[in-house]
Amino acid sequence: MKLKFLFSFCLAATLSASAQQGYLDGIEYFKADQFDNAKEILERNLNNPSTDKALAYYYLGEIALHDKDYTTAKADFDKGLAANPQSALNKVGQGALALIQGDEKGAKTLFDEAKKINKKDAAVLTAIGRAYFNADPVKYEKEIAEYDKQAYKANSKEPSIFVLRGDREAANKEWGDAAANYENAILYSKGLPEAYVKYANAYFNVNPEYAINKLQELLQASPNSALGQRELAEKYYQNDQWAKAASAYGDYIKNPNHFKSDEVRYSALLYYGKHYDESLQLAEKILGQNPTDMQKFQLMRIIFLDKKDLKDYPGAETAAEKFLALNLPGLKYSSNDYSSYAEVLQELGKDSLAVPALEKALELNPDKTDIYKALSSAYSGAKNYDKALEVYKAFIDRGDYVTNDLVTLANRYQNVAATSEPGSQKKIDAINNAIATVDQIIEKVPENPIPYRNKARMMLVKHDNQPSAEQRDAYLKVVEILDLDPANKEKRTDMYNEAYSQIASFYISEKDIPMAKTYYEKVLELDPTNEALRDYISKMKVN
Repeated sequence: MKLKFLFSFCLAATLSASAQQGYLDGIEYFKADQFDNAKEILERNLNNPSTDKALAYYYLGEIALHDKDYTTAKADFDKGLAANPQSALNKVGQGALALIQGDEKGAKTLFDEAKKINKKDAAVLTAIGRAYFNADPVKYEKEIAEYDKQAYKANSKEPSIFVLRGDREAANKEWGDAAANYENAILYSKGLPEAYVKYANAYFNVNPEYAINKLQELLQASPNSALGQRELAEKYYQNDQWAKAASAYGDYIKNPNHFKSDEVRYSALLYYGKHYDESLQLAEKILGQNPTDMQKFQLMRIIFLDKKDLKDYPGAETAAEKFLALNLPGLKYSSNDYSSYAEVLQELGKDSLAVPALEKALELNPDKTDIYKALSSAYSGAKNYDKALEVYKAFIDRGDYVTNDLVTLANRYQNVAATSEPGSQKKIDAINNAIATVDQIIEKVPENPIPYRNKARMMLVKHDNQPSAEQRDAYLKVVEILDLDPANKEKRTDMYNEAYSQIASFYISEKDIPMAKTYYEKVLELDPTNEALRDYISKMKVN
């Protein structure tokens, strides 16, 4: 995966271009139903000279209404009217609060006052209709329809009319009709962010690329919209377009109205894009800026993984130990956290320490077959061959294996046999199972010399490191298969040498010197510079 962007975290270069959005980004987030994000940005920009405080307080009051914090909602609407007594929207907000609290008559009075301030303002009329919709879309269906009619009559091209219509359709899961209304809002606004975002959300599960294209259109119309930048990055992320998600997040976090959590996401995307140095640099920077517990957890995981993939194994070990010691409430480690830690330990030659980490990984995800293989390898590295075999056999018994996995299983059996008491039933059973496993491999790949060579080696273990006819026959089969390709004389010289030498050793044990000499001479043909062997052959006495 190639990420075609340059990493930069310098906000100054883009500050002047995006600061003009200011509190307006908060309004965009609110209208896209992202209330927590909206609140953060509105409060962040509340005291900026360019902020329309009456408008900002109206939306903060609406957010408080959504959160059922009616005391704060009233205070915010009052502050909005104090900032601008002619703020019709704050009157609408007060009416919405009265409506939710069951004072329909008081609400109507306040709505009428709002209409007097901005006579025949379609946006204000639509806001009143939305107040009824938010309070109870079924109970106030007639009022919603009436204000829709009034707003449309006042200005048939007011975008907010069509956004509310779209929301009403979306509430009934009529996604096609909802999208059509959002499309109208886009048509009449030429860049209304919430319409684009809601349109993209309505279509994403049906046609992700179409939804993404709509967000790209938004940024062409409103290139400084933090909402648009973030939503495009999120849609790429949700659609598994990692490179594009990382690039879009790289652009978005230069916007002053980005969120700290998005920096963490960007660091993770850089990691998945294999930009480990950049990911590590960003993660360490954010970690030093008093992140939340959740962010700290994610950042320390990223730092550990970055160091692992940068092959800084001592650093990765230290980072992993700190990460796994966090024990923060409500935050859970994954199977991959422990298996990645085990991988680091194995790279450092600490197989015995890797074992408990892999056991924990397997406990968290018993269906992940790779963990069985890694745990078996760790046991083998720690020279606990019985457990290495037990775990690997459990993996094979699950049925999800390939031929090469049988090779490893045979080796696990062989290790147990090689370290068991000579003549013991355990040794006999292990080596017989090893040979039976190799025979399975031979059935699958009968023209491959390697399984026959492995079988021959196992015969040596079976016969307590003494040559045998079974071993000779296996090596003769190795030679037979190698001879099918003349190029093997050069490509697989070592395998020929092993086979010829072991066959010769068998004949020596049988005191068949002529046959032994024949096979040693074959070794010499492949390695004519081997003077020690030449001398040995010359001294062989043929009876």
